[in-house]
Amino acid sequence: MASKALPGNSAARHSAAPVAVPAARIQAVSWQAFEAPESRLAWDALAQCAAEPNPFHESWYLLPALRALDPAGEVRVLRFEAGGELAGLLPVRHEKRYYRWPIRQLCTWIHGNCFLGAPLVARGLEREFWRAMLDWADRNAGGGLFLHLAQVPLEGPLHAALQAVLAEQGRLAALVHREERAMLASDLSAEAYFEASLSGKKRKELRRQFARLSEQGELTFERSTDDDRLARWIEDFLALEHSGWKGSQGSALASHQATTRLFKEALFGAASQGKLERLTLSLDGEPIAMLANFLTPPGAFSYKTAFDERFARFSPGVLVQRENLALLDRSEIAWCDSCAAADHPMIDHIWRERRAVGRISVAIGGKLRRALFARVVRAELGRNPAGI
Repeated sequence: MASKALPGNSAARHSAAPVAVPAARIQAVSWQAFEAPESRLAWDALAQCAAEPNPFHESWYLLPALRALDPAGEVRVLRFEAGGELAGLLPVRHEKRYYRWPIRQLCTWIHGNCFLGAPLVARGLEREFWRAMLDWADRNAGGGLFLHLAQVPLEGPLHAALQAVLAEQGRLAALVHREERAMLASDLSAEAYFEASLSGKKRKELRRQFARLSEQGELTFERSTDDDRLARWIEDFLALEHSGWKGSQGSALASHQATTRLFKEALFGAASQGKLERLTLSLDGEPIAMLANFLTPPGAFSYKTAFDERFARFSPGVLVQRENLALLDRSEIAWCDSCAAADHPMIDHIWRERRAVGRISVAIGGKLRRALFARVVRAELGRNPAGI
């Protein structure tokens, strides 16, 4: 199967001849400072020239997330400037616990609906960003034993730059968790990819399910990239997701006011910037499968999907994912991150490529703090850290 360039293979695309690096500095600021229109404009400009796309750290997503989930303002935003211009951005906070252990750490801010922790960094300034961030972390460790970077892509220019800076500084770091999630990245057409990914038997079964579902009423499919009837679409999605197992377990977006607010504001924000794609499979005019993608060239992110579990025997979620393969026919999109958990029982069988993401812990502060960190990471891994 021919493959398009993955995020981890994009360094050559982003490389450029060495240039003089403008004076750089980094500081932690209140996220409310970014609410000002001029700050958001600078933020949006940064997203357009970022070394790697991350919609979850763009203004139209991160600000709604902070408003909804951090009303007390405990999260700070690292603002990296080069030549007086915004050139990097990453939300951070001090945590009292490290997963199940009562260990303080300085960490990037990740919430349940943020699926990538990569900072937004201007292309060509990746190493300068990491140097500035690590220096800031040394000086602002507080009670934190180490710096913890979550949901980090383990390939690509940002990871390569972090490796290089850690090596040049002789700074201990460890990859404490690694996983691979489904990804779509191929030079094949949507139809050719579908045939290559699924066996003839499985494709026949999906055709049968589509035919049986069509017998239940009028089956229609709609793809939208604007904000036409977006408010109604959002309400339908929230209701559809809440009607299933996520609603029963209290993990649906509509289960909590904060996540409902985040979803609504984020989708309207994405649509306003031309970065939202919506897919809807309907039966007699009622949605039975829905999907939202974030389009951030050269990549995309499959953000949320939901289906009506009353029709589970017809696999409506798989049917809408087949339509989602049309991403392969977009010239500006080279890959799409599924944002799904590793070993997902559905998407892993359709999307054959994989994206590696992980959690990286990094030594900060003075000698004693770093020595204690080395002991902690050895205990966590059950071995000496082997780097990232």
